[in-house]
Amino acid sequence: MVDVSYYCPRCGAVAELERDAYLEDKCVTAEPLEGWTYEDAYEDFEDGEGVVIVCGAEETDGEGCGEPYYLSFVKFENGEEIDPRVSADEVRFDFLR
Repeated sequence: MVDVSYYCPRCGAVAELERDAYLEDKCVTAEPLEGWTYEDAYEDFEDGEGVVIVCGAEETDGEGCGEPYYLSFVKFENGEEIDPRVSADEVRFDFLR
């Protein structure tokens, strides 16, 4: 397990999640990606395609805006990486390590 930090795309508050190292991050968005399923951040999310994080909840360092945002993992179909259909201004790639 590794600790990984993410910025809220709305207010910039930082959340830290403990997750398996084999999961590969795709992106963090204010809205869920079409076709992805999301698990709650406080549950075991090994089988999910992403995690919904509520800004300001327990995993957030300090206060947040209270809005949900979405961490999506890389997803494959027939050996090919699936490309979500979102505009470039909806996606944030500035993950903290």
